[in-house]
Amino acid sequence: MNTIKASADIDRLFKEGRRGTSRLVLVLGLPTPEARDPSQGRVLFVAGKKLGNAILRNRSKRVLRAACRRVGGPWPGVDIALVARPGLATAAPEQVDRDLREALSRVRSTK
Repeated sequence: MNTIKASADIDRLFKEGRRGTSRLVLVLGLPTPEARDPSQGRVLFVAGKKLGNAILRNRSKRVLRAACRRVGGPWPGVDIALVARPGLATAAPEQVDRDLREALSRVRSTK
């Protein structure tokens, strides 16, 4: 799974990306930059300090990575940021998948 590492790409994604939210996850999406291979989608997993200590933040990112794989990510031609929200680390996998699909559909429908 390709991840977004360059701070310029991360800043661009948060500044210009389309947003979709659900109870457990915030999704930001933006087409892959022209210089990159469009067949390769990239993903960024974010768990801020508001979630709690390092153990909860790391667990939240693991849960996001697993949900991303189950839902079909990374998606070709698009950069996606998945931001954990409170409650994600302890949520059932089915609920996480449902919330991720809901947030992704909101990103796709936003113009």
